[in-house]
Amino acid sequence: MRGACYLSSPRDFPVPADLISREDFDALAAQGYTRIPLVREVFSDLDTPLSVYLKLADGAYTFLFESVEGGATWGRHSIIGLPARRVYRLRGHTLEVEDAGEVIERRELADPLAEIEALRAQYRVPQLPGLPAFTGGLVGYFGFESIGYIEPQLAAWDRPDELGTPDVLLMLAEEVAVFDNLKGRLYLIVHADPAQPQAYALAQRRLDALTHRLRQGGAAYPPLGLGTVLDEGDFKSSFTRPEFEAMVERAKAYIRAGDIFQVVPSQRLSVGFNARPVDVYRALRALNPSPYMYFLDLGRTQIVGSSPEILARLKDGTVVVRPLAGTRRRGASEEEDRALEAELLADPKERAEHVMLIDLGRNDVGRISQTGTVEVSESFAIERYSHVMHIVSQVQGKLRAGLSYMDVLKATFPAGTVSGAPKIRALEIIQELEPYKRNIYAGAIGWIGWWGDADTAIAIRTAVIQDGRLHVQAGAGIVYDSDPATEWEETMNKGRALFRAVAQAVRGL
Repeated sequence: MRGACYLSSPRDFPVPADLISREDFDALAAQGYTRIPLVREVFSDLDTPLSVYLKLADGAYTFLFESVEGGATWGRHSIIGLPARRVYRLRGHTLEVEDAGEVIERRELADPLAEIEALRAQYRVPQLPGLPAFTGGLVGYFGFESIGYIEPQLAAWDRPDELGTPDVLLMLAEEVAVFDNLKGRLYLIVHADPAQPQAYALAQRRLDALTHRLRQGGAAYPPLGLGTVLDEGDFKSSFTRPEFEAMVERAKAYIRAGDIFQVVPSQRLSVGFNARPVDVYRALRALNPSPYMYFLDLGRTQIVGSSPEILARLKDGTVVVRPLAGTRRRGASEEEDRALEAELLADPKERAEHVMLIDLGRNDVGRISQTGTVEVSESFAIERYSHVMHIVSQVQGKLRAGLSYMDVLKATFPAGTVSGAPKIRALEIIQELEPYKRNIYAGAIGWIGWWGDADTAIAIRTAVIQDGRLHVQAGAGIVYDSDPATEWEETMNKGRALFRAVAQAVRGL
């Protein structure tokens, strides 16, 4: 299963434009469902997922998820999230609930992750045949410092919080558009609340309005060419190069002392930014198509990413992780690519690092899986991206009865590929070595569906845009014989697709 993606189900939608009749709706409401999806099919062969996003969403608390499978083919479905009315934010153990732009609740939580599962479970939605893997639910991110909810000894992250983003932000996605890239058709899905008077009629009117907006065409989207020339040197790091290389040497000292086998320190690179955030996504999807492509507009903050790596997927009771470690730059030709692949697979350091992460993945998945179900279903494959190639493997297992995606998150977060091994000690060392909190970087971005399935990517190859600044962060896996200069270059190679995308957006598309 190469190129894991947000919507991996190949199932078709039903042909009828309106899936649920009024009689069906009333019958489902009588069964106690709290949200009922109404679906409308729209012929949309002249649109793209991006144009649909700009017509229907394009504003605060919206998102666009796309996928490229196997490094070359666009995934079957793309998901567009229309403006979310309900937003949940966690800062430490304080939960803030926003509804229609107003904070309606703020309270302290003993167990934030258990509360998130309870929030998801309070929505009872019928699982209708023919719908894709995701039709609605919770969408957003778990920031890196969410580790404090899982390992309390890591909660006191005393580094400065440069960005100030919530530790967790989740939107309640009740209106989505799913684009079928194969058929050129669009499926509008509106979840009606049967407790609301005239719920069925209101949902149908909403579908009518969305259909009208699609057929009217989008608002003018003129080029925003600023004419500014931006290059890699304009991004200012949280370290000078000598400081970063000294940090690598400090990490190696911990390895020599036997504290850890590997650790993944990172650097943050920032630049002033006054272009359109969605233009960074437009450029990035062309420059570096990846299994997880995402654009999230969270009001003050926008997130743009092309992550190559799953954090964890839960689908039909199967947990999947795909450790991705071992990196080379891309070659200038197919012949050079093949030579670099062979060199990468033969490199003892890279192989040892990758084996370590497969073992960590097996351990993480094994903690929540049924006995005897954990397997390495793919090992030492090569995946190519625009500027780098990686070694990737896949570990999976069957989730034990009575567990949920929050248990999967507790077992797998953060990924070993952005922390190290043993994980807890590596995280303590990262806290010591890095000058700022990581915030969104190296956390998880994705969705948790109504029925408990989930798909999250590791927040790498990701830009965070906020208050006129754009931030990119990248790490390098340090082992006993790492070369500090090479590790600096690895972090820069990982950031280059984003550097180029930002430069294109600022110059004008």
